[in-house]
Amino acid sequence: MTEEKNPIQVADRLFGALEFLVESGGAGLMETSEVLGLNKSTTHRVLNSLIYMGYARQNEMNGRYESSLKLVDMAGRIMGNIDIVHVVRPYLRKLMSQAEETVHFVEREGIHAVYIDKVEAPRNGIQMVSRIGSRIPLYCSGVGKAIAADLDREELEVIWKSSRITALTPHTITDFQTYCRELDEVREKGYAIDNEENEAGVRCIAVSLKDYIGRVRYAFSISAPVSRMDDERMRHLAKCILETKEQIEKQICP
Repeated sequence: MTEEKNPIQVADRLFGALEFLVESGGAGLMETSEVLGLNKSTTHRVLNSLIYMGYARQNEMNGRYESSLKLVDMAGRIMGNIDIVHVVRPYLRKLMSQAEETVHFVEREGIHAVYIDKVEAPRNGIQMVSRIGSRIPLYCSGVGKAIAADLDREELEVIWKSSRITALTPHTITDFQTYCRELDEVREKGYAIDNEENEAGVRCIAVSLKDYIGRVRYAFSISAPVSRMDDERMRHLAKCILETKEQIEKQICP
């Protein structure tokens, strides 16, 4: 049976005060006292305890109590110990089983996406050029377009101008306005399509993925020979990949 009341009252007060300071952006003694339902002297002791432990500070200019950056440092340390590939891989394996096609997982690095995981389908009839650690341009890939669709126009222009725009295949988009229209479709549908734009004979469907602070940093895709990826199958796989994205993001940033 789950306890409805914190068995350690002091901890309840400390964390309650800390959470309030974080949510409010800072508050005075009276305001904090009213929110916590404590008298001023008890609230004062709680706030001083947070200051002593480094979780809060008192603004010298206005006397208001504020949360410190210690929480940010701790959050960074926690996330630094989380292996994103380890977290995401079970979902990628499940997606591969559903699609029976190769699934790639990438992380954005400037104007490129870097392959950080790959779940190869047993029945894959072609050897894809992708390998862990290799890079792929954002401008001409499904994963790249999935990430780019979540960026603002200014950043898109920087990426485009910084990239060496080359027609890797006859299907590669090399016009910026056409590229932007393509990204509009990605935003509308929720997923991106690579129509043999990066590798001849290979078609893929991709979605972006947020990190633990809600920033679009990753993407994953389903890739297969064009012979197995007609429009009807792409629509079916779109449902699978969007469901997988939702499941992963619920775990990463609930």
